[in-house]
Amino acid sequence: MSPSGYRICVLASGNGSTFQAIVDACRSGYLRGRVTALICNSPSAFALTRARKEGIETIVIDSAAMPQQEYDARLLHELSIRKPDILCLAGYLRILPASTVSSFPVILNIHPALLPKFGGKGMYGINVHRAVIAAGEKESGCTVHIVTERVDDGPVVVRRTVPVLPGDDAASLKNRVHAEELTAYPEAIRKVMEQNWH
Repeated sequence: MSPSGYRICVLASGNGSTFQAIVDACRSGYLRGRVTALICNSPSAFALTRARKEGIETIVIDSAAMPQQEYDARLLHELSIRKPDILCLAGYLRILPASTVSSFPVILNIHPALLPKFGGKGMYGINVHRAVIAAGEKESGCTVHIVTERVDDGPVVVRRTVPVLPGDDAASLKNRVHAEELTAYPEAIRKVMEQNWH
């Protein structure tokens, strides 16, 4: 950790609203640190626009333009240069290989369901909310957890719940869960900082 606080690096693939929530939490002083870089695997991700507006370094490694092994090696190289204290996956639609997971002290991920339910392979984005509704669940939410080599299986840091309402479809449930994600992620990062997780 630097004298100015924790160095946070964010990996994102899309809109970047969760990335923005982390940036805002740092700026407000809620989090004792700063986002030093955003790495995207998609050159069209709106998260990049958000980061550039904030004056945050952006790195694009186009996962569609290279084999997975090359992509993973380049990602690890870029992260190793920046040495984040906390690495945050925020709407990042890739699975980190074991070599990357073992290289950093804390990696966090947010999942749009109440893990261990509705996690694992294929459970991402709107698929999760469709599965929750199809299963007749009365409650859903989001989970921020420590990333381990097993997908969606690490220790839970923060979990926030929402009701599944009569008449919900996957889109309406997604919107309600996402609103909680914007609060849950900064809360989880703060908890990691205060408890010195490693």
